[in-house]
Amino acid sequence: MKERYYLVNEDILPEAIVKTIQVKQLLASGDVKTVHEAVEQVGLSRSAFYKYKDGIHLINQLERERIVNVSIDLEHQSGLLSRVLAMVAEHGGNVLTIQQSIPLQGRANVVISVEMSRLNEDLGGMLEDLQSVAGVKRIRMIGQGYMGVI
Repeated sequence: MKERYYLVNEDILPEAIVKTIQVKQLLASGDVKTVHEAVEQVGLSRSAFYKYKDGIHLINQLERERIVNVSIDLEHQSGLLSRVLAMVAEHGGNVLTIQQSIPLQGRANVVISVEMSRLNEDLGGMLEDLQSVAGVKRIRMIGQGYMGVI
C-alpha cells in the first residue's frame, strides 16, 4: 500500500503523538541523553514512543528532504522574477525548474521547483519573505515530493 501523509493541526492530535514529538525534540536538542529520560520528562511510556517515533515528524524536518513546487502570481515588471529567484537563493533554496506564463492583464504566473535541503530556515519563512516582495500578488505551495520524485 502506498504511504499517505497528512498535514494536521497539533490541536487535534492524540496526546501520545504530541508527546512523541516532544521526546524527539528533547533527544535532538541534547537536553536529555536517553529515551528513558525523555519519556519520563514528558510523561509518555517507552512503548508509545517506539510505536509512533518513525511515523511523526515536524514539517520543517520533512522539508529538508523535499522538493517543493511554488506557484507565484507576479505583476508584469522588469526584474521582478530575478528578485524572487535571488530571494530563494538567499534563503538557501536551489531552483530546479521555472515555468512562466505569458503576462496577461499585467500579471504572469510562475511555477518554480525548489530543492530545500539547504534552506536557512523553514519553508514558511521563505514563503512569507517572497510574499513581501513588491509586485508578488499571490504565492502558494502546489506540491512537494522527495528528491527525484516530483
